[in-house]
Amino acid sequence: MALAKKPVNGMKDILPEEMQIRDYVMNVIKETYRSFGFTPIETPCMENIANLSSKQGGENEKLIFKVLKRGEKLNLETAQTELDVVDFGMRYDLTVPLARFYSNNANNLPSPFKALQMGNVWRADRPQRGRYRQFMQCDIDILGEPSNLAEIELILATTTTLGRLGFKNFQIRINERRILKAMAAYSGFPEDSFDAVFIILDKMDKIGLAGVAAELEKGGFPKESIEKYLELFRSMEGKEDVAAGVSYLAGQLGEFLEEEVTASLKEIAACVNDTKEAEFDLVFDPTLVRGMSYYTGTIFEIAMPEFGGSCGGGGRYDKMIGKFTGNDVPACGFSIGFERIILLLLESGFQVPGQPGKLAYLIEKNYPEEKLAQVVAEAQKERKAGKQVLVARMNKNKKFQKEKLAAEGYEEIKEFFNRD
Repeated sequence: MALAKKPVNGMKDILPEEMQIRDYVMNVIKETYRSFGFTPIETPCMENIANLSSKQGGENEKLIFKVLKRGEKLNLETAQTELDVVDFGMRYDLTVPLARFYSNNANNLPSPFKALQMGNVWRADRPQRGRYRQFMQCDIDILGEPSNLAEIELILATTTTLGRLGFKNFQIRINERRILKAMAAYSGFPEDSFDAVFIILDKMDKIGLAGVAAELEKGGFPKESIEKYLELFRSMEGKEDVAAGVSYLAGQLGEFLEEEVTASLKEIAACVNDTKEAEFDLVFDPTLVRGMSYYTGTIFEIAMPEFGGSCGGGGRYDKMIGKFTGNDVPACGFSIGFERIILLLLESGFQVPGQPGKLAYLIEKNYPEEKLAQVVAEAQKERKAGKQVLVARMNKNKKFQKEKLAAEGYEEIKEFFNRD
């Protein structure tokens, strides 16, 4: 029976060519983030269902793969609600597990704590280009740093990493949750409706201003508030420079927007632009929402023209750890869209640089036993010299075997026959 070539239930097999690129990218990410002082940690793939369903994960909480109770704890006959049969779930991101990790281990960690996590997460999402139900996330987070230094370090570390992977001319779109709230309040939306308004605004790049207006009207919001709200966005067109954009918006919003918010974004932009290593633009985007309701301040996303969408993002979430401990801890994080980065590299024909020389030794099936050790010894000598050596028996279809090896980057193929 032939194996399926397509992803299985949105979870794909990874072939050697892609795995080689993934390993290389993971090493670049780890080395770069370590140079910024981030420390690797690891959390379990499953979390208590109560932690994952804490109303902080936004729409992702609807996509949790839930795990049944085991053994005597699972009693289907008496179960009345889902919680009677479910106690764990597969993590849908790395931020919620990090908050739980920090709350359990804070006394043993430095402050501020700069965490690096790389691991698979699971979402019962609709698979599409660059999106799977199981996928790798690469997160960096700074816990315990209340100042803008956290945002500056996160943006510089992430963009430096992307630059070292060969990406350029991308954008970091930046906004502030308090700006979103100020714009909604200025427009006359009641505070208890802000989340509903933001969910609709988050669709702006797909449905445009007219689509946002239609959905807000469908949601029962007053037309005067809708028009006042959309006029803010129309007037912001072309004002992508962070300093100029937030200054203009501050003038429009007046007392609804605190001066501290605009000063904060300006400071982040000035420092990043003065010290950045990679080739990218930092742009102000007042339509940027980020779906997670746990964000409390600065938010940002990576936009790459080649992908046509977001390739990562993050922001400040100062209230999440307090949900576990009762004491709020300043926190800010940035996640690279690992799977989308890999997709772009594969589609561009990317070749892993600095690979050791690759040799293949093909040995005829009935090659004399007394000579076999000589071939293996030669292979060991080449490996010690830093080369990658494959020792294998010849197939019946030797021509096809050699073609496949050449396609995998084997520069030299030696053949050993009985008659040698």
